[in-house]
Amino acid sequence: MTKYGLFGLSVLFCIVSSPAQGNEKLAEEVDAQKMEWFADAKLGIFIHWGIYAVNGVDESWSFYNGKISHKDYMDQLRGFTAQKYDPEYWAGLIRESGAQYAVITSRHHDGIALWDTRQGGYTTVKDTPARRDLITPFVQALRKEALKVGIYYSLSNWSHPDYNEFTREEKRYTLKEQPERWKRYLNYMDGQIEELAASYNPDLWWFDGDWEHAAEEWDAPGIRKMLLNKNPETIINSRLQGYGDYSTPEQGVPVFGPPATYWELCLTMNGSWGYQPLDTTYKTPYEVIRIFSDMISMGGNLLLDIGPKANGEIPEEQVHILKELGRWTHKYGEAIYGTRKGIDLHYFYGPTTLSKDRKTIFLFVPGQSQQDIVLKGIKNKIDRITIAGSGEELEYHTKGAIDWAHYPGITYINLPEALTDVYMTVLKVTLDSPLELFNKYGPQPDKKEDGSAEQE
Repeated sequence: MTKYGLFGLSVLFCIVSSPAQGNEKLAEEVDAQKMEWFADAKLGIFIHWGIYAVNGVDESWSFYNGKISHKDYMDQLRGFTAQKYDPEYWAGLIRESGAQYAVITSRHHDGIALWDTRQGGYTTVKDTPARRDLITPFVQALRKEALKVGIYYSLSNWSHPDYNEFTREEKRYTLKEQPERWKRYLNYMDGQIEELAASYNPDLWWFDGDWEHAAEEWDAPGIRKMLLNKNPETIINSRLQGYGDYSTPEQGVPVFGPPATYWELCLTMNGSWGYQPLDTTYKTPYEVIRIFSDMISMGGNLLLDIGPKANGEIPEEQVHILKELGRWTHKYGEAIYGTRKGIDLHYFYGPTTLSKDRKTIFLFVPGQSQQDIVLKGIKNKIDRITIAGSGEELEYHTKGAIDWAHYPGITYINLPEALTDVYMTVLKVTLDSPLELFNKYGPQPDKKEDGSAEQE
């Protein structure tokens, strides 16, 4: 990922260097049919695992930004044991969280492959005490749990002798001066991508590191073509310089939904992608659930990150968040999976989602002390209002309707405290027909400088 700073003192590097805020250029044509599972899934789990967990330093960025030397960073190879790695447990925990897909780092910018690549370079198989391929058993475990498989792969490799970038201050060469070295690097990179495609046939590709070169230098069109030839149904994130299918804002929670039709927020549980024991700034389960609710309300997904230890254990704090998230997602699954973007905040002061047929509105209500919930501007007849999942009926009444102005009034919903969830309660509003909203005083035409309205 794109940030720097040691031991959890994290700063979003993407602010100055990487197009990671959800405005990336995408492929000209995105197949809506193949994106359907992604739009339905809502929740994925990101896994940043590598030698950086040995000393708890930033993944790759710690040496790139000169916080430690490259040698000291690579010395962590000797401490990466994976001795308690249990891919079946990982996959089961991800399923328990309610996630529908997972994305694991097959190789970060540091160049260390977590599988037995035939292209050369550092691997966990030959260069660490783990002495094993870590990707294959995890992919197998995900598929046993009926979860979609995502592979993260960094286009850049700061440890490869033929890659032009080494650190922020030191470059190996320029492409113009030594094009043959760049060609060798591309052959290596393409070889690894082809290996991953052949071995794992991912449902989703999560590229990173693309900001260091233009699409033509990466041959991004060629990469996309190769992957789709292998699997026409695979989907690709936006960090392929205009040849991806969906957008990936990073860390900064969007205030408004990105312009892309399909997107996900990738987010850490604390301030770090990989395991950093001194970073104890974990978000609470409520905060994670609230962010998740906001993302699906805006029509996006959440890709929530975990950072396992060097021995393969998942930190207790992260397990706790996943389990609490899972309790909540399983309770309110009908309001989450397969739903679509909710209604504007002018109609309900909180996150919402809509069923695909638009006959059901789900209202996400935080806290335990809410009494009267307010829903405005719904022109349809409300058949009933219940607690999502359990079906308990709620009392409600509508006041202020004006027949001659076609104003539907304000619906007040009583939510007894005994029925509330500790984190967020979800209400199910069932309508008699597809949703129609009152918007007589909605967005107005833009004004000219003289104050008159622009004409359509």
